[in-house]
Amino acid sequence: MKVDSFVMENRPHESAAKHVSGYANYIDDIVEPEGTLYGAIGYSKKAHAIIKKLDLRDVWKSEGVVSVVTSSDIPGRNDIGAVYDGDPIFPKKVEYFGQPLFAVAATSTELARKALQKVKITYKNLKPVIDIKEALRKKLYVLKGRKIKRGDPLKKISKAKNYLKNSFSLGSQEHFYLEGQIAFVIPQEDSDFKIFSSTQHPSETQQIIAKMLNQKNNTINVEVRRIGGGFGGKETQSLIFAAICTLLSKKTKLPVKLRMDRDDDIIITGKRHDFYSDYEVGFNDKGVVEGVRIKLASRCGISPDLSEAINSRALLHIDSAYYLSDVSVENYLCKTNTSSATAFRGFGGNQGMMIIENIVDNVARYLKKDPAKIRKVNFYQKNKKNITHYGMKIEDNVINEIYSKLIKSSNYKNRRLNIKKFNLKNKYLKKGLSFTPVKFGISFTTRHLNQAGALVHIYCSDGSVHVSTGAIEMGQGTYTKIAMLISNELGLSFDKIKVFSTRTDKVPNTSASAASSTTDLNGAAAINAVNKIKQNLALFVKRKYKVKSNKAIYKNGMVKFKGKTFSFKSLIKDAYLNRVSLSSSGFYSTPKIHFDSKTFLGRPFLYFAYGAAVSEVLIDTLTGENKILRVDILHDQGRAINPAIEKGQIEGGFVQGAGWLTMEEVNWKSNGELTTHSPSTYKIPAVNDTPEKFNVKIFKNLNKENVVNKSKTTGEPPLMLGMSVFFAIKDAIASVVNYKIIPNFNAPATPEAILLSINDIKKKL
Repeated sequence: MKVDSFVMENRPHESAAKHVSGYANYIDDIVEPEGTLYGAIGYSKKAHAIIKKLDLRDVWKSEGVVSVVTSSDIPGRNDIGAVYDGDPIFPKKVEYFGQPLFAVAATSTELARKALQKVKITYKNLKPVIDIKEALRKKLYVLKGRKIKRGDPLKKISKAKNYLKNSFSLGSQEHFYLEGQIAFVIPQEDSDFKIFSSTQHPSETQQIIAKMLNQKNNTINVEVRRIGGGFGGKETQSLIFAAICTLLSKKTKLPVKLRMDRDDDIIITGKRHDFYSDYEVGFNDKGVVEGVRIKLASRCGISPDLSEAINSRALLHIDSAYYLSDVSVENYLCKTNTSSATAFRGFGGNQGMMIIENIVDNVARYLKKDPAKIRKVNFYQKNKKNITHYGMKIEDNVINEIYSKLIKSSNYKNRRLNIKKFNLKNKYLKKGLSFTPVKFGISFTTRHLNQAGALVHIYCSDGSVHVSTGAIEMGQGTYTKIAMLISNELGLSFDKIKVFSTRTDKVPNTSASAASSTTDLNGAAAINAVNKIKQNLALFVKRKYKVKSNKAIYKNGMVKFKGKTFSFKSLIKDAYLNRVSLSSSGFYSTPKIHFDSKTFLGRPFLYFAYGAAVSEVLIDTLTGENKILRVDILHDQGRAINPAIEKGQIEGGFVQGAGWLTMEEVNWKSNGELTTHSPSTYKIPAVNDTPEKFNVKIFKNLNKENVVNKSKTTGEPPLMLGMSVFFAIKDAIASVVNYKIIPNFNAPATPEAILLSINDIKKKL
């Protein structure tokens, strides 16, 4: 796919001015038709119980209430599970605190929410299971787990000169998108529905609602112009809000808007999977991992949701950037009485990577060596050590080059020496430094999702271009990048291209905007549509003007054939007058990928995105507080379509990853009640939590695969760069006892966790 001046330039996000000025329209800004009602959801205040009686009489009588819906109002499927059943819209048995039980439509949101308080529910209480370890003891699983193995790890561990055994856990994370969950439904004629949903998956929304109503998919039209952040939280978790809103609209025959309160949103929806692992590892004196055995368990909540794919990706990334000759992993998908854990940026890959990074870090500390050097000796190479544990040959490995460049550019070695001197002189303030790599596979691990469609129109009167795809613009700039790609293909200025709302009646059967594949898939589909139109134009020119070559150069608003040049606008008008089609659908499916889930072997990814970060932190050993002093990042993004947008993704992804591993702590009481459900109890990184010095550089590299512009995605991979902050904090803790003891340290690295770890290593000294 050719490159021209319209790509690889720092162009602002197509909605940037509207974002900062308040003129960007989100679902809550859509003009409401007369008679619009407003919804609210009543949910369980128990985590595990049988509903003996649901008394809604006073709810019906409450001021402004027009209608109430329960499970008896659902004509079709009472479940919004995208892959497996298990997520009822309204259940008969309560399985988590916050599970929707009924919904109200009233003349205002305030009156709808007030009416919810008048419900009378009689429960028969059952004992909830909240903790992963308890679920493991009781063998409670949402799906059967799996075991993967390469080589003979137990034999290698037993023969290794050095041995470590321990456990490690990773916390959950709330998506905390800026725009909360919201849906707006307008009934149409013939029982059709127009649905505006803040979702990453319009086609799944269409299918779920059609099944709920027992109607055909073609009666449901879902439209999304933009969403105010998703991070995976609007891939499946948005479905229940769209479904309930549609049910209210069907019953009342009126437009209904369902806008969630932030606290209720967090209480009802699922979060990132937290993981528990225990492991044993054998290694030589150089730090090379010779054998490793891992037991890996995740908290999945009440249902499978996307847990199967998420845990699979954790297993696929359990190697991080390291060649593991002998490895075995036992994976358990634990059922708990919490909301169904779901997709979150990284999709399980980051959890798998953190677990092996912690093991490699501990190997280095056991040997009293620099963790960065031990990481390097375990890297994948460009020889026989380039085959993953799932049988994929790595052909694009640049992690060794990134390591060398970043270690040098960050002045890692000198800073490490200076930090050790600082720590010897300071009793209460300690610094830490860490290097961590990233190797992240790009493609949906479910093969059929690696496809996309597009629709492109060129208008004859002015030559402007209309583009529709299945991509969801959630702030990541995919509309901007797709418009730039089409500008390049047609040789037109950016303002000639308009990417329109994603709609299921324009581009059907779309995959979710997820897996870091949105621009790769949808951009390629749009280019495919453009190329079909260009073929039509070439045949027309060849026929009418007797041009011998079908090849043409589209540049600067001109179209040049061999011996004949047209302005783009005049050519389009000429083609229209001669009845040539100026519209086409496009399609793209990712090549080369194949994977056998039974044997856990194949090529699940088209390519890998690489990167690395060096982070320096300061901790206060009296309070447990920490500060990120400096971060140096070198990230591989191939040949970027828009470097400015990619850099923003790298910075944002890093901060979100650091937030997950430091301050973002999700807590449930033993009765299943979520205690961290508002900005007062759940903290995400703010401006003051970003690095004081933040150096981000792009590693110059071409994607070896034939993706749009030879670029590489920066959706999920940069989140993993935040791992370096966690291990820098761990390094600072180790300095308290002059690096003599390996800190027993789990994520997130909250001030309390830091203090507990410091106290623990002091006792062991």
